Amino acid sequence: MLLPLAAMHYYNFMLLTSPGQKELKKIGGIAAVYNMIANLLWTAVFLIPITIFCYTFMTPKMIYTLLGVSLIPIFFPNSLFDRIQLSKNADWYKKMGVKYINTFAQNGRLLNEILRKKYPNYKVVSGSKASIKKQYYQTYFFEKFHFSLFLFFTVVMIYAGIQGHFQWVLTLAISNLLYNIYPNLLQQYIRVKLRSAVTGQKGFLN
Repeated sequence: MLLPLAAMHYYNFMLLTSPGQKELKKIGGIAAVYNMIANLLWTAVFLIPITIFCYTFMTPKMIYTLLGVSLIPIFFPNSLFDRIQLSKNADWYKKMGVKYINTFAQNGRLLNEILRKKYPNYKVVSGSKASIKKQYYQTYFFEKFHFSLFLFFTVVMIYAGIQGHFQWVLTLAISNLLYNIYPNLLQQYIRVKLRSAVTGQKGFLN
């Protein structure tokens, strides 16, 4: 799903249940390529419209200032995102349709099915606590990234509305929903599913 994930995949090789470092690296490299392709397609679909709008209707100074301010949440502590998490119940996220987005996301169901056809033992996360913990804390990085872009998209939408570009408001709203809001809900959902194994807290999984 998302722009920073492709780069991180080179350092986050997927784990297999069968031994063999060469095989693990080979599968990890293939998974990285597949996920990078998905990332580029997903990014192009949703970032091209806002790029066109910004460079058509906004000054470069306005764009860079707004983008710089919007990126500040990347430096916020993880605890803040725990406090603003919308639910601690996995079923709530399922009802919101998060699992449908996960079908097309990086590391999502569709890509996993493709990889498992050729490599049956392929797993995004192995059963080890280290692997689960790594996946768990990665969600904060992705959520911060998309939260920052959510702020940027939202302010640009408001500007478009003020200027009377209502078709652009609708286009940007759809892009914001699918590129930022749902991916962030997906990160929260993943943490809900993994939190018990990572922190020992109970009552989160459903």
